Amino acid sequence: MPTVVFADVVGSTGLFEQLGDADASLLMNRLTNLLGKVFEQYQGRVVKLLGDGVFAVFPDAGSAVSACVTLQTRFKTDPVIPGPGSSPIQMQMGVESGELVEIDGDCFGDAVNSASRLADLAGAEQILTTQHVWDELVAAHRALLRSLGHMHLRGKAQTSHIYRVEWQTDPDLDATAMGMSMYMPNQHQALALTVQGRTQIFPLTATGISIGRSTDASLPVLDPRVSRVHATIRSRGGQIVLADTSSFGTWVYFGNQAEAVALRRTECFLVGFGQLSLGCQIHADKAPLVAFEVT
Repeated sequence: MPTVVFADVVGSTGLFEQLGDADASLLMNRLTNLLGKVFEQYQGRVVKLLGDGVFAVFPDAGSAVSACVTLQTRFKTDPVIPGPGSSPIQMQMGVESGELVEIDGDCFGDAVNSASRLADLAGAEQILTTQHVWDELVAAHRALLRSLGHMHLRGKAQTSHIYRVEWQTDPDLDATAMGMSMYMPNQHQALALTVQGRTQIFPLTATGISIGRSTDASLPVLDPRVSRVHATIRSRGGQIVLADTSSFGTWVYFGNQAEAVALRRTECFLVGFGQLSLGCQIHADKAPLVAFEVT
């Protein structure tokens, strides 16, 4: 089945501010040419250049996933550094399979919209995909996918089962953070949330928990990057669901993983332990952090 890939440069706006329009444009051209060449090696066709990324179509899901893994690995082993003191370029990618309609060389369809939303949702160096792609993959490729559970993609009424492609092998990955443990409901769960050394224990109820700058929030967090009602947490079907309702997003770091699940008006399950970074990523100056632990 045709498979769509959106591959975007992380933080492209900052690159234009740092390098200036001319140099940043040259860098983006260099990067999009690189993406196009790698995609072509896997029978992919670049449909459109997006300024800070590429929209491509592949004949099948396996080719698309292989191309994305090859690119992420290349950026990791042979980093592209914009200038002295700059961080290496990082990519975020979304992959979706489905029927497409082609008109005058452009492609349209639900798979295109979903792949774009997945790329927006992905964090740096991440590849996100869905159950549709899982269904199309052979066993060797399926072994790379780690379930993130069901989430709402922007603009879609129904939730989608989201997977992350684990292209970096890590034998110490915390198994409780993802995978099958997400499907083992526990009706007696409680959630411990810690802000600036103060811990509150919340029983999980259908009414939910609110986190935000408002003094009426269940867990107030006073920081200008935090929205008045930044996120909500509630129980659904025995699972703990975090929903981002903020202006600037929420980053969820599971266990001791360095990579985050980025939420922008979307949701994910909370399992195990980890940290929430509100309104910015965890490495930002004095980032407002909430530690969580499911007990």
